[in-house]
Amino acid sequence: MKAILMNAPGEPEALQLSELPIPALPGANYLRVQLKAAGINPIDTKIRKTAMFHPDKLPAILGCDGAGIVESVGDAVTRFKTGDEVYFCNGGLGEEPGNYAQFTTIHEEYAALKPKTLSMSDAAAVPLALITAWEALIDRVGLSQGQSVLIHGAAGGVGHIAVQLAKSLGAKVIATVSNKEKAAFAKTLGADLVINYTQADVTQLTLNWTNNLGVDAVFDTVGSETFCNSFTAAKVYGKIVTLLQPSCDADQLKIARLRNQSIIYELMLTPSLLKMHEARCAQRKILEAGASLIDAGKLTIKTSFTFPLIEAAKAHRQIEEGHTTGKIVLLID
Repeated sequence: MKAILMNAPGEPEALQLSELPIPALPGANYLRVQLKAAGINPIDTKIRKTAMFHPDKLPAILGCDGAGIVESVGDAVTRFKTGDEVYFCNGGLGEEPGNYAQFTTIHEEYAALKPKTLSMSDAAAVPLALITAWEALIDRVGLSQGQSVLIHGAAGGVGHIAVQLAKSLGAKVIATVSNKEKAAFAKTLGADLVINYTQADVTQLTLNWTNNLGVDAVFDTVGSETFCNSFTAAKVYGKIVTLLQPSCDADQLKIARLRNQSIIYELMLTPSLLKMHEARCAQRKILEAGASLIDAGKLTIKTSFTFPLIEAAKAHRQIEEGHTTGKIVLLID
């Protein structure tokens, strides 16, 4: 099979097209999937640069997100049959093979049936972003009807799903974006207030919109000062959930402490990294719930760029430029 291998950490050119044997089923509960598309995520580029999780396991196949057709099943598989269309977040962290390849294997409990209304390309854009947004807003924050949430980076891969999830929960959404095109996109997703952070004071407009109370929750997909400035935009006893490592100074953290705010981390890769089977099954259930929302027309997916498998390095350069609306996907023949 054709696969993109990372032979050593480095620039995008470290990703090289290779020929490998089609993988055997690792066990009786596994599927072999003929991949049709693989999602590109920022974590892919970080692993490519540093081999951060498993530097001793190179060469590696990257790519956490995949969508394809079940090609064969193990003797104990009960959830799927040959020919089923599936999508999933699995492997790609440098230990288990990822999805920049024509075939992969996955435990049946970690795969979900692909949304019927999505193409393979759009389906591969969903898993990591959907699980991240779902865990952040529902599992970590407990966002509910009538509450308000400020979503930073609302036009991005995770952000555009988060806006729609928040609206499906009955929440009021403030979305931050970087230009007028993304502002228009965020409006189509249902955001109640859209702020171009390059032209306006996000905190002041948020306070104005909430009668100086602040929002119930902040979802930070950007990090750095964006995260640190969120304490003044959130209400007393509010919750701030972030995908990044905070770098706030002592004075900024004092604001969160004075206001009794909860600072929460969200890393959807934890169950994979710590080999937590039940938690990974729970993430698969998120994919199943997400498929229902998608097929019901309550959640749409934006794919901005697609590249053939052989152009994985070009796809990495594209995502590293930043400011992408929605997702980037590799198409696999």
